[in-house]
Amino acid sequence: MTRILLVDDQALVRAGFETILSSEPGFEVVGQARDGAEGVRLAADLQPDVICMDVQMPVMDGLAATGAITAGSAHAAVLILTTFDRDDFLFEALSAGASGFLLKTAEPEHLIDAVHALARGDALLSPEVTRRVIERFTVADASTRDAHTGPATDGAGSAPRPEASAHLDGLTERERETLLLLARGRSNAEIARELFVGEATVKTHVSNVLLKLGIRDRIHAVIWAYEHGVVERAG
Repeated sequence: MTRILLVDDQALVRAGFETILSSEPGFEVVGQARDGAEGVRLAADLQPDVICMDVQMPVMDGLAATGAITAGSAHAAVLILTTFDRDDFLFEALSAGASGFLLKTAEPEHLIDAVHALARGDALLSPEVTRRVIERFTVADASTRDAHTGPATDGAGSAPRPEASAHLDGLTERERETLLLLARGRSNAEIARELFVGEATVKTHVSNVLLKLGIRDRIHAVIWAYEHGVVERAG
């Protein structure tokens, strides 16, 4: 059973989400919160598997609540649900630890699929959104390096930062290759083709990478790789 917490300041929205999600076998809505602060409290008390989180709410917004939840003891994956397709919301949500980002204009079946994905430990971002994340972190990494050491030129992540080395030493060669391809926005199918292995093998490699690096999901593996210099800006 996947236990779900709904956090939204609009009662009608919460009621609609509950109707949609409760109709799916194996889903149980265990609680509802009217603002981010209440959501943080209920996440700790109820220990849900997935939290559907609005962004703009009184008392505490969804981004601050997401950060508090992912930094605490709750094991829940957070799905950000918003009416705004804004990059600032997207990047702040991911930096706060969210594992998925879905517009409220999406079809009901997309919400169900999103909760299933997060319950499995996957991230929910389209390839287009993943590429936006990669572009954002690439530009940020380039700006930092240009300011201190000049532009990076190898693009292969051949000189990861010292704090990343211990983590990388625990990865097999295949797992390192998988991490590099993840960081370039490749899907499991694309990674399988590039490494000449089956998709099931890729899923195993991805799971091992996340476990060994202590990362929540694949999209945060992308962020981790750029923040730690494993992948650098090319050119």
